[in-house]
Amino acid sequence: MMDRVAIVTGASRGIGRATAIRLARDFGVVALVARTQETLAGTADAVRAAGAVPLIFARDLREPGAAAAIVAATRDSFGRIDALACIAGAVPQVDMFALTDEQWDDGFALKFHSARRLTIAAWDALKSSRGSVAITSGTSAYTPKASLAAVGTINAAILALAKAFADRGVKDGVQVNTVLPGSVMTDRRRTMLQGYADTHGLPLDAAIERFAAEVGIARYGQPEDIANAFAFLFTPDSHWITGTTLRVDGGETKLL
Repeated sequence: MMDRVAIVTGASRGIGRATAIRLARDFGVVALVARTQETLAGTADAVRAAGAVPLIFARDLREPGAAAAIVAATRDSFGRIDALACIAGAVPQVDMFALTDEQWDDGFALKFHSARRLTIAAWDALKSSRGSVAITSGTSAYTPKASLAAVGTINAAILALAKAFADRGVKDGVQVNTVLPGSVMTDRRRTMLQGYADTHGLPLDAAIERFAAEVGIARYGQPEDIANAFAFLFTPDSHWITGTTLRVDGGETKLL
């Protein structure tokens, strides 16, 4: 197990950082991808302390050539890729009538196209290792709202993309799933809750409590809750689970 290699995007903070650190317990090498070298260095220290070798890629995944370069460098360094966790993607949280074409394009480039390009670039390596891909979507794929139009739309598109990859993966021996986090307390969530507080004329602490009651959760998720889901999907015991959406939301989504 410890000779395995994982790639984690969005690894500088939040869910991506927590996932990289969690995977360091199960993989020998964790490649870390994000735009900022300085914050990646902190994740690399934590990965090293958890027992894995970190490999840093300070790259902007919106650049079309970034995915292929990351995959090639990882294979050149370690000869294999066993898991790909696509977590990067801060989609603009803007009302659908205010979203510009540039914001739509940026959201798709960072979250949708980066996952698509990385999966395609890593596919041959994943076939060789009978590896796994897990792509972050979100529960808004099931509950799109006008106020968060790009978020819900791009998350829904990712579900379809992952399902198509999973279809090919049945033949090629590559496991592909999506992870749908609910209300996880990250910096991005705190920013959203501050906007909620301002809209409702509440102090932040009261807004945090009220929003949780509104959506019907006993507590907010932590990045580690989502990291554990990624880790499970990358274990050999889970390999027959493919083409599936794994909601990790504390019961927030009221769907069958």
